[in-house]
Amino acid sequence: MTAKHTQAGSFEDALRRLEEIVQKLEGGDVPLDRAMDLYEEGVKLSKTCADRLKAAELRLKKLSRTAEGSFEFTEMDGEPEE
Repeated sequence: MTAKHTQAGSFEDALRRLEEIVQKLEGGDVPLDRAMDLYEEGVKLSKTCADRLKAAELRLKKLSRTAEGSFEFTEMDGEPEE
């Protein structure tokens, strides 16, 4: 699976692939050139995961209706945004 393919997949796919890479690198039996390729892919996957988590966090800041019927933005913890 390439990094480009993973970016089109789900967050879970990217995280799973990142975990595979970490296991291979921690095993210590990967040739240097392959280890460098895996490391580079892992860095890209890490950024992809971080970006997707940030996007999910922004989606959690949702518009909700108050008891009076007006709308307000709420933070993830449920506290209204001022």
